Amino acid sequence: MLVRSLTLAALLAIVAGPALAADSDDPLGQELYKTRPLVVLAPSTADPTLRALNKALEDPATKAAFEERKLVLYSVAGMIGKRDDKFLDQQATMALIRKFKFSARDTMVTQVVLVGKDGELHRIEHTGILEPKAIYDAVDQLPAAEKAIVPPTVADLKEDATKGKEAKPGKDGKPAKPAKPAPPPKPPKPLED
Repeated sequence: MLVRSLTLAALLAIVAGPALAADSDDPLGQELYKTRPLVVLAPSTADPTLRALNKALEDPATKAAFEERKLVLYSVAGMIGKRDDKFLDQQATMALIRKFKFSARDTMVTQVVLVGKDGELHRIEHTGILEPKAIYDAVDQLPAAEKAIVPPTVADLKEDATKGKEAKPGKDGKPAKPAKPAPPPKPPKPLED
């Protein structure tokens, strides 16, 4: 009986694992409606564009302007991913690489992509060194609708949930009775050997 249970659990993990991992891997999905990720994909950690950007962000005034625009720096150098100088796990790093679908040609040149709060992608062209002003200009040129996006609050989510559950009037115009809650599920019968 134990062998059957372990076999079933292993098969479920094999089948459902990749499907569940694909949904939870995307680090940019967590930033949606909250921040604007700036994604820098560089061939190595010694890339001059990435190094210059990290050096510029050490300045408190530059860092404050970066945070004022709700920017978050994601960098992928080689196969190492970071979010604001904190390492990402390998699955999140690979999800970033897959999301942007860069070709082998693109890995030779540093790519910089600004992701809006709405998830829209905007490539930032540069000539090797990326000045923070170019990033700020790209953010400032985003459409007004994108700038107006605010993350939903818990109260908004509860309100949306209750809108769908409003009581419908019964036959005589009175509010209908609420439905009874479903009974708890019964435990499964043990397997017999």
